[in-house]
Amino acid sequence: MDPKYQPQQIEEKLYREWEEKGYFKANINKKKKPFSIILPPPNANADLHLGHAMYVVEDIMIRYHKLLGDEVLWLPGADHAGFETQFVFENHLKKEGKSRFDFDRDSLFKIIWEFVWQNRGNMEDQLRKLGFALDWGKKKFSMDEDIVKIIYQTFKKLHDQGLVYREKRLVNYCTFCGTSFSDLEVIYKEKISPLYYMKYGPFTLATTRPETKFGDTAVVVNPKDKRYKKWIGKEIEVEGLTGKFKLKVVSDESVDPKFGTGVVKVTPAHDFTDFETSRRHNLEMKQVIGFDGKLNELTGIYQGLYVNQARTKIVEDLKKKGLLVKIKEDYKNRVGTCYKCGRVLEPLPKEQWFVKIRPLADKAKKLVNEEKIKIYPRRFKKILIWWLDNFRDWNISRQVVWGIRIPAYFCQLKKQWFIEPIPPKRCTICGGQDFKQDEDTFDTWFSSAQWPFATLMTQNVIASDSEAISKKEITSSSLTPRNDSFFNYFYPTTVMETGYDILPWWVARMIMIGYFATGKPPFKNIFLHGLIRDKDGKKMSKSKGNVINPMDMVDKYGADALRSALIFGAKEGNDLSFSEEKVIGMRN
Repeated sequence: MDPKYQPQQIEEKLYREWEEKGYFKANINKKKKPFSIILPPPNANADLHLGHAMYVVEDIMIRYHKLLGDEVLWLPGADHAGFETQFVFENHLKKEGKSRFDFDRDSLFKIIWEFVWQNRGNMEDQLRKLGFALDWGKKKFSMDEDIVKIIYQTFKKLHDQGLVYREKRLVNYCTFCGTSFSDLEVIYKEKISPLYYMKYGPFTLATTRPETKFGDTAVVVNPKDKRYKKWIGKEIEVEGLTGKFKLKVVSDESVDPKFGTGVVKVTPAHDFTDFETSRRHNLEMKQVIGFDGKLNELTGIYQGLYVNQARTKIVEDLKKKGLLVKIKEDYKNRVGTCYKCGRVLEPLPKEQWFVKIRPLADKAKKLVNEEKIKIYPRRFKKILIWWLDNFRDWNISRQVVWGIRIPAYFCQLKKQWFIEPIPPKRCTICGGQDFKQDEDTFDTWFSSAQWPFATLMTQNVIASDSEAISKKEITSSSLTPRNDSFFNYFYPTTVMETGYDILPWWVARMIMIGYFATGKPPFKNIFLHGLIRDKDGKKMSKSKGNVINPMDMVDKYGADALRSALIFGAKEGNDLSFSEEKVIGMRN
């Protein structure tokens, strides 16, 4: 007999036995109280990381309520993770000397699908290895056909009620990744940048971006700034690098008289503040930077130069023409960067689909304030309310191949868009066949915001003979559960347990979209755990070399040792220090 317990010999066999005997299966039992959790779906593009091992919190809840005699559902699934997965896959292609540009749309989609399918299988095996009591017979994938139908129906319903619109607006665009992002996905970094003071007709003005001067459509001053009051409403002539041009001087409260000289150039196509100024004053929008990150034909001799190259050349030429007054080298500013590749984002004008957030957020806020949804720890209630108060309209279009393609079609004859959840044979506007589907895909968060109700609506569950079941197929016209009894029994779900770091990205959006789609909150309680840090309290990252692979811990010490180490000393909403030594301590 082995003097030491060897978990590797027991855990896998025990889990298989539990699964075969149906211990994790959930059914409708009106005599029992339902308890349901939808597993936050891992991205199906890589192995599980230590954060996923924190599902142990949900596992404890599930097992506890089983012991109480409740009818328990813990529904597993995986997220296709749109842009994130395509970015990961492109890194794989890079190692092979290839890029996304080497494939047509269909071919790229197909090979990413195969990549995801393999990863999804690995991921499910790892969840089993961690001992999680999931009902595998009900697993879902965010690109399952029935899930996609529900996402399309929600989009159509939002559009029909005026809560989705298409508009050409300034978006956060990564010229390297080739897609736009929502405001939440932008990482702002403090930078020290040169501030260039340029002659601008009768004025001197300051800018960090002289390369956008070709897109200027006005000069703006604060209406209370006495220095420039006489110029308001007048037209000035400006000596430029490609010749003279005229601009109007407008006044706007947004201008800080203390910034630079108090005179600001307005470039609506390349600055968010300027874009809003242009809307208030009906100014022209001239795009001078393309989606490839290069200056375009409106910039004359600078056409074809990347932004940084153009900036250097333009500053040199401003000096030569005597138009550069001075440079302040130590100006502090915040720059928006891509959360994946780290490059500076370009504000660029692009037609996209937007969700009108305010009506949705106000209803979600009411649910939280009235305690229809309770959040733990309680301190996060204020944070959630703050986000719901401050959300701006949500850009849900992404220029990536991997994802759920937006069911919007453009009528070539009438030059109008129409929405159809099922691919149409004829244009619903003109009745013809000359129409084209939008090439963009949905932001992954738009589909994952529907995860609780979509996964339950699409369950094809046969209940006991004593249950009267109304089985319905998902149709194109309405959001209808395939099995009313199952959906109504387990929805709203009891708990949404996840990390506090995705409170605005996911939790808030689930509340907004879930309530809109079903008329009910998606869950009754929110339970937030903290981030896992190393033994010194530092963030884990590959670059620091302090990442711990949870599956390595399971292989060495067993799942129970890892699970115990994650729970020991953990407090809801607080970060947790973790080390291999802690796992060893639990093993012994």
